Amino acid sequence: MTGTARPARKAALPWYREVSPTQWKSFFAAWIGYVLDGFDFVLITLVLTEISAEFELSTVQGASLISGAFITRWLGGAVLGALGDRFGRKASMVASILLYSLGTFACGFAWDYTSLFVARLLIGMGMAGEYSASATYVLESWPARVRGRASGFLISGFSMGSVLAAECYKWVVPALGWRWMFYIGLAPIVIALWVRRSLPEAEEWSAVVAGQETRPNPFRPLFATPLRASVNTVLTVVATLSLFGVFTPVGAGAVPLLSVLSGVTLAALAVQLGGRRGWLLYLALIVTVFVAFLYTWPIQALLPTYLKTELHYSPGQVTNVLFFAGFGTMAGCWLAGFVGDWIGAQKAYAFTLLASLVFVFPVFAARDNLLVLGVLLFVLQALSFGISGLLPRYIGGHFPTENRAASLGFTYNVGALGGAVAPVLGASLAEGRSLGSSLALLTFAGTVLVVLLVGFDVPARLNRLLDPDAPRDHLAAEESAVAGAGPAARVQQEA
Repeated sequence: MTGTARPARKAALPWYREVSPTQWKSFFAAWIGYVLDGFDFVLITLVLTEISAEFELSTVQGASLISGAFITRWLGGAVLGALGDRFGRKASMVASILLYSLGTFACGFAWDYTSLFVARLLIGMGMAGEYSASATYVLESWPARVRGRASGFLISGFSMGSVLAAECYKWVVPALGWRWMFYIGLAPIVIALWVRRSLPEAEEWSAVVAGQETRPNPFRPLFATPLRASVNTVLTVVATLSLFGVFTPVGAGAVPLLSVLSGVTLAALAVQLGGRRGWLLYLALIVTVFVAFLYTWPIQALLPTYLKTELHYSPGQVTNVLFFAGFGTMAGCWLAGFVGDWIGAQKAYAFTLLASLVFVFPVFAARDNLLVLGVLLFVLQALSFGISGLLPRYIGGHFPTENRAASLGFTYNVGALGGAVAPVLGASLAEGRSLGSSLALLTFAGTVLVVLLVGFDVPARLNRLLDPDAPRDHLAAEESAVAGAGPAARVQQEA
């Protein structure tokens, strides 16, 4: 009877009381980082028309500035994720916020297209590290039963940052010009670093990894021998240069060849990192995330441009619409957290995306009524972009603690190249049709593909072909590792 009474009492607790004050503090610090991340990252989308006018850029060139931050994300996610696996999640979080904040500040001093593009590369590396470090930090700190909520609530910070950026745009750009938007992006770094100074380390990482004599080295397969180290160094350089050529005028005329080259080199690295049993899982997750970015980022990147160029909205009207979109995404992230914990991340993802398809084309049919457009966009973003709040939980559950940050950082951020393709593809399609119809088509098609990939559990099914004994969800299975670690881990958590 005692054994049945305890679970009953635990289940009766409100979910928020299962999360300790220390765990809430950890979450809040990571969430602040995501707010700053969202603020810094979306600035370029708000001032793209002003930058394009000053530097005399075409629509495709302007869109490539958005893509620039995605080119280095795969490298930043892998390197800063490996740092988090080896030395702890906190060190990686601080390094990430320094990178993207300094990159944002540098954007304000850009004198031409190339200088601005280089600064965007720094932002991409920092953003990638922030995603892998903060996501693993919060997921490994919160109880397993509410990790869907941890994931959804955390990602909502990005949308809050987007809303704050839109509000600043309305007041700052008309009075001071677009450069001041980037100068402001550096200011909140002091807050984030202060909050993170006294954080405890992630409980699960402390219990499983911190006490090991030999710390994890997720890159060991890439440098196992001198020959392999040399080959993989060349592959890394080739992948980076190829992506640079794909998304800048430098590669004009060779984009198909460079795209194939970058894809092959990144796939070769993924196969080695995944190993004999995990390479298929790595590739499947990369494809899934790539398509997920194809459906979310056309609207995320080019909505301000659409509102200003096709609907001729004023800066104030653009800000109002972006409020609807940003708060819709936030509401969707919160909803995703609860639904994910209720029916599982996989089902929540697929069902919510299916519902979002109803609203894709109506959003771009509403043109003259700002309120109708805002409401439709709120619902669409809640059901489509908002559900991506479950991505850290969905991807992280496929990997063990020892290499979770690097694996999540690599697979997610290689897949995030879909976000680099999306704005350029949307702008290219718009050369033969309206920008609104191009965005609608990309969003609808990408959503359908993600529903199929996630709904039929394709990554996990493929993984079981090579590793039949792999846990279905490491984040759930490893809760016992923390519980069995004894008081030592909890003392360190509360220190």
